[in-house]
Amino acid sequence: MPSSAGNPDSAKLQSAIDFAIAHETGWSRDNSDPWGVHAADPPPWNRLLGPVSPRGPVSGAILHRGTLLASWGEPARPDLTFSVAKTYLALLAGVAFDRGMMPDVDQPVCVRLPGIGFDSERNRSVTWAQLLQQTSEWEGECFGVPDQVDRYRTTQFQRRPATGKKGDARPLQAPGAYWEYNDVRINQLSLALLHLFGRALPQVFASEIMHPLGASDDWRWVGYDHAWIDLNGSRVQSVPGGSHWGGGISISSLDQTRIGQMLLDDGRHQGRQLISSEWIRRMRTPCAQAPFYG
Repeated sequence: MPSSAGNPDSAKLQSAIDFAIAHETGWSRDNSDPWGVHAADPPPWNRLLGPVSPRGPVSGAILHRGTLLASWGEPARPDLTFSVAKTYLALLAGVAFDRGMMPDVDQPVCVRLPGIGFDSERNRSVTWAQLLQQTSEWEGECFGVPDQVDRYRTTQFQRRPATGKKGDARPLQAPGAYWEYNDVRINQLSLALLHLFGRALPQVFASEIMHPLGASDDWRWVGYDHAWIDLNGSRVQSVPGGSHWGGGISISSLDQTRIGQMLLDDGRHQGRQLISSEWIRRMRTPCAQAPFYG
């Protein structure tokens, strides 16, 4: 770990690092059981659909005003980071917003993108903002996985419903009226962004965010084995907003500090505005139905 000598809070910093190391996830490092959240899904969805890889030790890095104060484990090693991919999808939505490709986040997705799963009576009113905030109540299948798999899913920040278990057919509410952490719907958002940009999202993420930040080339963002579409005459893979069923983002702690610093700097890096401060503000604004989610 880089020395933090002279820092009046060095003892507190070391205590926080020790806490992180002592509270490693119970998931195996080699992908053997127990591993992952897919095991809690009803069959046949309790299996992996995309690649996963063994992970390293508990790793991390702490930056303060651009200065690396400490690191531990293997901070340069890219490892699966699961739902941080949802933040990266939000950043890509910001790129689209800033370019005028998504000028109104409250516009229904089907207005610009008919024919990709938003044309039914229920789904035609689903907006970009609702997808980003997990309030869309979108209904359907994304690459064969039905949204019902993640109905009644809860997080530690919310009260559990009185009835129903994960995967039950929870009655849907109007789009925008109910918050639920649902990976299938986030994957549908990713598919919509893929059609909006007209090229693979990892390519957009690399050119618009990672390369300007000076990040490494070691990160990768991959989809499910069967999540390929024909787009503008090319075969392109749609990527998920997490690693619920495998795939997703593998990235190092050090690369993530670059993204985190950009967010702290309101979307700027070395004098260049990569994402507008307006969009960063939107990302930080809590959802009305879930004050812990932006």
